[in-house]
Amino acid sequence: MALLPNIERRSFLKVAGLGGAAALAGCTEDSANAASTTAAQTSDESGAASVDVDRVAADPTDVPDPVDWNQPRTHDITMETKEVTAEIEPGVTFDYMTFDGRVPGPMVRVRRGDTVNLTLRNPEGSDMPHNIDFHAVYGPGGGANATTIAPGEEATIEFKATYPGSHIYHCAVPNMDQHISAGMFGAILVEPKDGLPEVDKELYFGQHELYTDKETGEEGHHKWSVEAAKSEDPTYMAFNGEAYAFTEDGYGRVPIEQGETVRVFLSNGGPNLSSSWHAIGNVWDRLYRDGDLVSDPARFVETTPVEPGTVTAAEIETPVPGPIKIVDHSLTRVARKGLLGVLDVQGEQNPEIYDPDPDGDSGGE
Repeated sequence: MALLPNIERRSFLKVAGLGGAAALAGCTEDSANAASTTAAQTSDESGAASVDVDRVAADPTDVPDPVDWNQPRTHDITMETKEVTAEIEPGVTFDYMTFDGRVPGPMVRVRRGDTVNLTLRNPEGSDMPHNIDFHAVYGPGGGANATTIAPGEEATIEFKATYPGSHIYHCAVPNMDQHISAGMFGAILVEPKDGLPEVDKELYFGQHELYTDKETGEEGHHKWSVEAAKSEDPTYMAFNGEAYAFTEDGYGRVPIEQGETVRVFLSNGGPNLSSSWHAIGNVWDRLYRDGDLVSDPARFVETTPVEPGTVTAAEIETPVPGPIKIVDHSLTRVARKGLLGVLDVQGEQNPEIYDPDPDGDSGGE
């Protein structure tokens, strides 16, 4: 599917109508003992590093097509670990660790009973060992034991998708909190044998915390901070690795046509904090709690917990045009830490459901 427009990024202080200063207290501990990848070269007076890629934020519309087969299949899948330097927000750089260069890593989509042959590659230029733990795998470490590889190595495992649901995968080396925080997590969707209800559009987001040695909004190159992680005091919280990536000040709002039914997957990589997942101006019309795709979904849920290490799915209806803000309802994370994505429902006003100007004085938005 097509990527969203990569428009010029402006200051995230003006995001989506939310005010508030960005340069608020984050973590200022001395980073001498912090675990970090090889120091990046600074590129300007701000101290920010030269970036390897323009973006790490995965396109939320990049979702594999629904299952359309009714007999078991075998899927050959290769993933590559990629360590890259990129911006959390303009002027703030960080050394990310990723699967296939994006946060979250690519969604794997199969049917219950399918077999997956997974090859994980760690390029020679990497600084770290990596592996992968699939929560959809019966086996030691969810496959992590057999896929632990040093730079320049690769490993292959085979597993059968025996139980349905939306499940997380993540790196699970001993410093797993660092690797997950730096971006190494994703989702595997195992559809029930009868499939999922048809919808008009599907979206895929990943929420996680970035623990660094500088304050939120402080320009320069941010290094991983083990002290901030131990305190569970993130400098940033983000959807798809970057602050306010899917807003008018990032890569743009995600366009939705009025009347579309939209299924949204949220993979909470954590590594530590639960999400109070909420859609401002909407509800989760059908909620598949904790990625349970076989029980009857909950209905009309306003806010739902998504624990770290969980992929939750939910569907919304879109009868009214305008923005739907996807947030964690721990709202300081939205106003101060970067955790906001906006869906832009495009269409005609529907005053039978919502009239922004019933007296006709201001003409509405």
